[in-house]
Order: sequence, then structure tokens, then C-alpha cells
Amino acid sequence: MKILVVGSVAYDAVETPAGKRESQLGGAATYFSVSASYFTEVGMIGVVGDDFDPADIEMLQSHNIDTSGLVKAEGKTFRWSGEYMEDINTAVTLDTQLNVFGDFEPELDEACANAPYLFLANIDPNLQLKVLNAMAKRPKMVANDTMNLWIDIAKPVLTELISRVDALLINEDEARQLTGEDHLPDAANAIIKLGPNATVIKRGEYGATLFGDGFSFAAPAYPLERVVDPTGAGDSFAGGFMGYLASVDKVDEESLRTAAIAGSTMASFAVEDFGLDRIKNLTKSDIDERFKAFVDLTRFNPLT
Repeated sequence: MKILVVGSVAYDAVETPAGKRESQLGGAATYFSVSASYFTEVGMIGVVGDDFDPADIEMLQSHNIDTSGLVKAEGKTFRWSGEYMEDINTAVTLDTQLNVFGDFEPELDEACANAPYLFLANIDPNLQLKVLNAMAKRPKMVANDTMNLWIDIAKPVLTELISRVDALLINEDEARQLTGEDHLPDAANAIIKLGPNATVIKRGEYGATLFGDGFSFAAPAYPLERVVDPTGAGDSFAGGFMGYLASVDKVDEESLRTAAIAGSTMASFAVEDFGLDRIKNLTKSDIDERFKAFVDLTRFNPLT
């Protein structure tokens, strides 16, 4: 496997202006894995309950995702309920039931511990650190995601983790909260001073901005006429971003720029339908055509 992802696998209840769905497959590790699977081999570490649908395992495996690290525990799978009614970019959480995820203790077998690329999806930073420490050797690239809850209640350990990763993926409100800086370039510089070589600040319908050592790059959002469900957009972005880097096995300025567009490409598909309904059924030509559309979005001639 080229990429190991550790994070949540869940069933979501979601309501948006486009409609409502109950018990759709979700979770950060799920969206990431399906997105990244179009670029490279992925293994996932997570936990599900005895209510987890075998058809969902089959779907993941149909994408050549290694689910051997997906543990089934007695109890119910993590459940999340939310709505996007007033602001399509912001979820209002209605209910969270951790269930078996509340006692999740990730365990790595030899193949997982030797993965050359590692993505620590949005979970307790203590668990993220545990996974990083369990790797047999330092991966070529480690990236992580986080959220406002961990910034509020676990900032010291989160800061320690950030000092040890190569890239932090975070949304703009969280970047401001983490650093105390209102201006995004200042927030990005403050994050990089903590240790990472790069940070991606996700900006919803405005795309994402990549900040690296001495450079920055803006990846636009694809101008969709209709956003159906943005729940998995950020994790799908991360999957495309990390999946591309693992596929070329290179982490430099040019590959990071391309990876940001790969991430935006996958995120644009994720929001076109509820849950994984769109992103799980893509073809290579779908991805190539959408990626080319991103190139056309940003193509221009120099001043003469």
C-alpha cells in the first residue's frame, strides 16, 4: 500500500437545500480512501459496529482499498447528523453518536506500519500521535487534518503533532483559531513556523490555498451550478491531494501545486451528489476531463 489513512467511518444523516438522506456511508477515512483510490493503493484503519452493511465493505474493496485494518466491534457504527440549510459551506451538527468510535484504539499491522505516505484524518490528536509513533519508519510524507474541537480542548498535543508532520490541511476558520491570526497568509506562516513544510487552507466554495516554503498557490473551486452535499468535500480533497503525491512519489513545489488541483478536482465531484454516490462511480476520463477544466479555469497569457 502507498497510503495509510486513519480516521472515522460513519453513517451520516444529512439535510441540504437539495434534499435529505438518512444513514448514508460517510466518515473522513471513507471519503479520503475512495478519493485517493483513483490515484494509488490505499489502506484504511478504522472501526465500525456490527450494524455496518457488508455492501459498504464490498464497495470499498471494489476500489482496491485494503480494509483489513477496518475493525468490527460490538455495538453501533459512529453516527453523525447535520444540516446545511442557511450556509452551504457550514454544517450545523444536530447529533453525534460516537458509539464504537468512542473506544477506538488504532492498531497497525506490518504493511500499515511501513506505508510510505500517511494521512491522519480528523480524530483526537492523541490517537494521531499514537499512529505516527507506531510507524516502522518515518513515512516520506505525513499530513493531518483537524477541527475546532481539538484546537479548543487539545491544543498542546495538537501543536506537538503539527510540529512532526509535513503538511497540515485545515479550513480558514480553524487556521485563524489555531494561530490567532486573522490574515490568512499570516496564519499560514504561523502554521509553517510550527514545523510543517506546507499547509493547505480550505476555503469551501472559494477553493483552497496552498502555502509552502517560499511560495503560495491558489486552487480555485470548480464553478458548479448546484452543490448537493458538501459533507465529504474536505476529505475528498485530501484524498486527491495525497493520492496524487503518492502516485508520482514526489513532494516538491510543482507536485504540490498539481496535487492541490487534483484535490480540488475530487472535491468538486464529491459535492455533486449525496454522500459517496458521485465520487464512488467515477471513471478515469471523468477525472481527466475535470482536471483539464481546472487547467482551463486558470489559463491565461502573460502581459505583452
